[in-house]
Amino acid sequence: MSRTAQELTPPWLLAALGLVATAGIAAACWTAGHVHPDDSLLTVARFLHVAFLVVGLGAVLAVDWFAVLWLTGKRPLSGVLDTAVALQTPIWAGLGGLVVSGLFLRPDLHSPLTLVKLGLVVAVTLNGLWAHRLGQLLAAHRSTAVPRRLLVRSGLAAAVSQTGWWGACLIGFLNSQS
Repeated sequence: MSRTAQELTPPWLLAALGLVATAGIAAACWTAGHVHPDDSLLTVARFLHVAFLVVGLGAVLAVDWFAVLWLTGKRPLSGVLDTAVALQTPIWAGLGGLVVSGLFLRPDLHSPLTLVKLGLVVAVTLNGLWAHRLGQLLAAHRSTAVPRRLLVRSGLAAAVSQTGWWGACLIGFLNSQS
């Protein structure tokens, strides 16, 4: 077995994490239907929700910005990979914090728009696990050319990430206006 293959997170573990994360989001939705925050808790939850959005989306944007710099030849691939590894914690903390703070925002779980937002959250979560795997595969090419197929898969993961984060943000904004 090659050294790179030994360093990859096993697919079964990524699948298990995906199932646990999806179940956690489903549990959060169920819990949200049974939580009745007062106005002061709702205010705190709104602030925390925005703070976690800044942390999570900000970290995602930083990683993707470094990827753009790499694609334009202004930074080495190692810079993207090092940034992605360093920012995994704030990305996941932001996403988890959004789910937990969202429990207290009185989400309308019967609204099609809210259900789309929850679908985007699940997509971002599962895509994040896939992006972690792609980062590990890219690490084998720190000093060599990245195969086109891996580059395309990485670009698709970035597109799903941006679409999911910004889509959920937009829907959250629209829901807050009604």
